[in-house]
Amino acid sequence: MTKSLPTKTPSSPSYAVIESSEVVFEPSDFVDARVTPQGSLENLSHVEVAKLLDRGQGGLYPLFRRCALAVMNAGSQEDDQRALFDKYRDFEIRIVTQSWGIRLEVSNAPGIAFVDGKMIRGVREHLFAVLRDIVFVANEVVESGRFDLTEPESITNAVFHILRHARVLDVKHGPDLVVCWGGHSISRDEYDYTKHVGYELGLRGLNVCTGCGPGAMKGPMKGATIGHSKQRVQNGRYIGLTEPGIVAAEPPNPIVNHLVIMPDIEKRLEAFVRLGHGIIVFPGGVGTAEEILYILGVLLDPDNADQPMPLVLTGPESAAPYFEQIDAFVALTLGPAARARYRIIINDPAEAARAMVEGINRVRHHRRAAGDGFNFNWSLHIPRDFQLPFDVSHDSVAGLNLHLDQPVHLRAANLRRMFSALVAANVKESGIRMIEAAGPFEIRGDSKLMQALDAMLSQFVAHKRMKVSGTYKPVYRIVS
Repeated sequence: MTKSLPTKTPSSPSYAVIESSEVVFEPSDFVDARVTPQGSLENLSHVEVAKLLDRGQGGLYPLFRRCALAVMNAGSQEDDQRALFDKYRDFEIRIVTQSWGIRLEVSNAPGIAFVDGKMIRGVREHLFAVLRDIVFVANEVVESGRFDLTEPESITNAVFHILRHARVLDVKHGPDLVVCWGGHSISRDEYDYTKHVGYELGLRGLNVCTGCGPGAMKGPMKGATIGHSKQRVQNGRYIGLTEPGIVAAEPPNPIVNHLVIMPDIEKRLEAFVRLGHGIIVFPGGVGTAEEILYILGVLLDPDNADQPMPLVLTGPESAAPYFEQIDAFVALTLGPAARARYRIIINDPAEAARAMVEGINRVRHHRRAAGDGFNFNWSLHIPRDFQLPFDVSHDSVAGLNLHLDQPVHLRAANLRRMFSALVAANVKESGIRMIEAAGPFEIRGDSKLMQALDAMLSQFVAHKRMKVSGTYKPVYRIVS
């Protein structure tokens, strides 16, 4: 339950138009409230509470506060993390222990998270998902000594335990989860298309997993809810996977009913491909390019030669040039074997959904023959270079080996790291501060590869795929 505390004097409300048929009331005042969990995480130890309230180096409070503020700001049309943190610089969240458990007290919180002084139920669920995952990762993954986070098998084991603790593995039926990737900054035409594809997936009883944010992450979920409703699917799953560095720029959309905060982008990507039974990619920017290179790099590993993973790249007619350029970049950097791993479908949502059904049937047969579970793909081999976190800095980006004369899996891994750095520079607070302090990242490599990269990134900028809000300032400089 949520109990309202006295609020500050509200100012005039503002209205943010999300879609032509959807107007969201977004009050600009700040709210104080008490929030209690419902059905989960009623109890924390004194040690856990102390860590969550520790504001010093190594303490969890800064991380908890940032993630909590982000999920409470869901629905905002900003992807500038610093603007959010500056606007709510007086936001506070406290954990209060009581005889029967805990409650949270928030002050100067975003009014968008409340209706009539009470926190919206979905926001409250997301808030306690943040608390659950931050506590679990800190205590059971990082500090427990159970996992060696430098070794592939142990990293995969940690990913499994995080997902199991979040209860997203509690599935007793066959494979049906489609991972949908795509940009948070997309056109109205592209957004409508993602909804139509989601609708076709829902009609076929398939569930959806995305990065949990707006744009191409929200559209498929929204469409799937209608398809599920028509088919009287009562337990539709809309899983959102995020990580602390990105959640403020891409806060969970309200349809997400299973939110998981992974420790970093690499474990988030691994969670996607081990949970999902097929992947659909919509138009996007550098984050989507990172995801494409990640899955192709993994599938190109010889150990995954027989691993079925339906991969469809799809969008409306207006997105055809986008996918042509992606396809050409993949052909240059990863070769024909990578191109053979995906199918491009333009302006046909039903066909995209049928391709997923056909591919997931192959996944079902393969998992049964291999004795692998449907809820977590243990047999997929993820090379160590795709698992270890990339420490983004000007030096690390400039030092990436972006040359064509290296094994294809290393080429894919380094290109993935490069795009990950651009994501950080575009939307993560730490990355934004790096660029402001020392200027754009310098990207070096083969002239042929750099020309293709420059052409693709220039297209992303021209079509406003880098950021939703504000004027885009280049965060990279290509040095051939």
